[in-house]
Amino acid sequence: MVGAVQEAGVVVTGAGGGIGAALARRFAAEGARVVVNDLDAGRAEAVAEEIGGIAVPGDASAIVADARDALGGTIDVYCANAGVAFEDAGPGRPLDEKSWAVSWDVNLMAHVRAAHELLPEWLERGSGRFVSTVSAAGLLTMIGAPSYSVTKHGAYAFAEWLSLTYRHRGLKVHAICPQGVRTDMLTASGSAGDLVLRPTAIEPSDVADALFKGIEEDRFLILPHPEAAKYYQLRATDPDHWLANMNRLQQKWEETR
Repeated sequence: MVGAVQEAGVVVTGAGGGIGAALARRFAAEGARVVVNDLDAGRAEAVAEEIGGIAVPGDASAIVADARDALGGTIDVYCANAGVAFEDAGPGRPLDEKSWAVSWDVNLMAHVRAAHELLPEWLERGSGRFVSTVSAAGLLTMIGAPSYSVTKHGAYAFAEWLSLTYRHRGLKVHAICPQGVRTDMLTASGSAGDLVLRPTAIEPSDVADALFKGIEEDRFLILPHPEAAKYYQLRATDPDHWLANMNRLQQKWEETR
């Protein structure tokens, strides 16, 4: 694996903690040169100092040019990891449009904007790797998190589109779809996260391990929770059964609120 990323220029967005920090640590441990991005400059700088990386704080939608300069002109791997989640206010109190707009911008459009800037160089040289941290919510859904579920579906669809469109031109794409991960986002997911995600939650480092195994095996879909494949298959082959199961979870959640 070291040969695959050694000396590579890697960018990880949302890397001030959680999955992003774990990815940055793992890439650095494998010999990559890592740009650590986070909206929180202090957190980005702390992780960068820890791993010998370069902090490029700011909005994940607009850091490709600065990250490229920080890496000496070339980005080899881009990890679109930054994400936001908002819990639904409950029946009859839909999520506000501002929260929806932020979700679209961070969870999907940041990926689109980054790819737009990266693709010309990658296609010209015939190589590049785009890693999208999606979530199992992007394959399935998540109770109590409408904007997160919908925009993560979009992120997964965009990663699929990138892969099917450009794989013959040297682009490698990976979509990471974990269920619960012990991060600040899980803590913020409230009672829905406690019910659905926390019982099987894994560590951020487990997600990084799953990604590197997927890179080794040249796989698009990365499932740190292997059981998600069974749920994904059920959703595709028997959607009414799957929706009935999810609705039972919804009712159980409502009883606890």
